[in-house]
Amino acid sequence: MEFRHLGRSGLMVSEISYGNWLTHGSQVEEDAAKLCVQAALDEGITTFDTADVYAGTKAEEVLGRALKGVRRESLEIFTKVYWPTGKGRNDRGLSRKHITESIHASLRRLQTDYVDLYQAHRFDAETPLEETLKTFDDLVRQGKVLYVGVSEWSAPQIAQALKIADEMGFDRLVSNQPQYSMLWRVIESEIVPLCEREGVGQIVWSPIAQGVLTGKYLPGQAAPEGSRATDQAGGAGMIARFMKDDVLAKVQELKPIAADLGLSMAQLAVAWVLQNPNVSSAIVGASRPEQVRDNVKAAGVKLDAEVLKRIDDVLGSLVERDPAKTVSPPKRP
Repeated sequence: MEFRHLGRSGLMVSEISYGNWLTHGSQVEEDAAKLCVQAALDEGITTFDTADVYAGTKAEEVLGRALKGVRRESLEIFTKVYWPTGKGRNDRGLSRKHITESIHASLRRLQTDYVDLYQAHRFDAETPLEETLKTFDDLVRQGKVLYVGVSEWSAPQIAQALKIADEMGFDRLVSNQPQYSMLWRVIESEIVPLCEREGVGQIVWSPIAQGVLTGKYLPGQAAPEGSRATDQAGGAGMIARFMKDDVLAKVQELKPIAADLGLSMAQLAVAWVLQNPNVSSAIVGASRPEQVRDNVKAAGVKLDAEVLKRIDDVLGSLVERDPAKTVSPPKRP
């Protein structure tokens, strides 16, 4: 495993991190989830990402039990706050009340005294940004949170948060967690240049485009049973944007590139996002331990300019680049 700084902070994270968005507590039984976590640890992954909302709070519980007994100082545990975790009007968003209550609940579920990174899961248009950042800063000073970041914020939102933090002496954001893959590059034109200047690192999710970049989905054919594309309770809605025959056909054309490099398609996809120097870590998920073992082989892989051009030539205009695709709800859900 290779390691990188999280943005310009002193925190080192594993180049590949393990996330449990659509697996723990929903798609995957707990025994299988524990085997995946153990495989991640065995392969040198030290960074684990979750969120209070995943699987209706169950994902944090499963991760907490799976990591029990592992030396806490050897891990970097990340979680998030924003989406509803209850039926009340204050059980959502980034108010002082919800953030404070959510971090305490997350710590209980994760069975830890602190999290290494606490992330605002979306931008909250109904809470003053100063209130959110002051609450985050208080949690840092209390030792319950070591670093703070955001997820799926736009470049102007990140810039405003950094400006307020500098003016008011709050702890600065060190990370952003966006979707990023060969097919989804909406962060490249605005977010990455800003974050490079400001020392904010990207912790990217879905580097394999929810499994599409493995090549297992074929144009003109039904999705395999048990795959994410058939999981109506979880990933089917998100993956639908990529489940088009023109996209799936082009993905098949990436197979010779991966073969020439001695990589699996998943390894090529993960290695591709890691070529971006602003990426601190790529999050991979898994329903089986062998998926973890396959994905981690992307760590340390260097793709030269010719390979990157071949990939761009194959995917062409199918790549989504519009920065306006990075959006948060206009009102709390």
